[in-house]
Amino acid sequence: MTGVKEAFETNFSNGLEVGAALSIFRRGNQVVSLCGGFCDAARSVPWRDATLVLIWSATKGVASACVLHAMQEAGANLQTRVADFWPEFARAGKASLTLAHVLSHRAGLCALEESSANMLDRGSVVRAIENQAPILPVEAGPAYGPRVFGFLLDEILRRLADGETLSDYWRRVFADPLGIDLWIGLPENENARVATILAPSAEKFATGEELFTQAFADADSLTRRAFMSPTGLFGISAMNSPEVRAISLPAMGGISSAHALAKFYAMLASGGTCDGETFFKKETLGWMSTRLAQGFDPTLQREMAFSAGFMMDPIDEAGHKMRSLLGPSLSAFGHAGRGGSLGFADPEQGIGFGYVMNQMGAGVLPQERCDALVRSFYDAA
Repeated sequence: MTGVKEAFETNFSNGLEVGAALSIFRRGNQVVSLCGGFCDAARSVPWRDATLVLIWSATKGVASACVLHAMQEAGANLQTRVADFWPEFARAGKASLTLAHVLSHRAGLCALEESSANMLDRGSVVRAIENQAPILPVEAGPAYGPRVFGFLLDEILRRLADGETLSDYWRRVFADPLGIDLWIGLPENENARVATILAPSAEKFATGEELFTQAFADADSLTRRAFMSPTGLFGISAMNSPEVRAISLPAMGGISSAHALAKFYAMLASGGTCDGETFFKKETLGWMSTRLAQGFDPTLQREMAFSAGFMMDPIDEAGHKMRSLLGPSLSAFGHAGRGGSLGFADPEQGIGFGYVMNQMGAGVLPQERCDALVRSFYDAA
């Protein structure tokens, strides 16, 4: 994998990284393990294999897998209405919304109108969700919920799993049995291993994201409303505090190593099996790798595609990929995180991919750094 190593090192030599790590599994075996740079802005603490870092929205993929597992265990499916097990959800015209609608960002719940809903008060957000009418109809297509989605996942799981929190479910079902070093709610004693997340060095967004930049600057736009509700935890410095790291934030608060992220996706890419144990049925894995929604997303201001809880690369009318963030395979699924992190599974080739870093890039989706790593790997495969 010389080309992958060269691409990884080039990102540093081009000044795009401060600290980063890459792990790639193929058919259950780790074939790439790279790390370099530093954990802090002062470049005084070297990045190690065991270094952890905030992965922002890449947490959503892991959290979605927990919900899909809970659905599997409870006998629910994508056509199950959310209100069937969460009665309060039926308010304000949401009685007919299914798990498929919610998980593929088609429920019209990308933003909340209730200003009292706060990221640090889970109950206030759940109540606001219950009282919120869909902003868009199901047939409008996907409208990504950068913040609200995590609270939806957590409450759905609690309702399906007898009140167990998503963070506890993650540890009990996946993280502890498989030794996956990824946390949704970090214990205090793990903070010494966590790299400081660093703000983008440029204020402008990357080429191709001009529409998002314009929309985010408009206080009345759906983009701005979605990224600003629930309120609270807007600054990057806040996300670096041990107190916030300790909170379970399934939309944006996961703390992980590259190895942990790749190992989890490797399990999903290997028929839901790892270390001799099978976690997912074939039907459940199919929910992850089947596009349920595609279209111009008014939150992200670009063409997006989603399966049940995961991002997929959108395809054109001829069935060809419109971009290859997740490699060439049509069935690949995963989730990106703000600033550049990425985890994905490629079931066709048995690939689990995990890339994490602390120098955030300017953009909604990963840009040149991650693209180069994915491309170099598949070129060599």
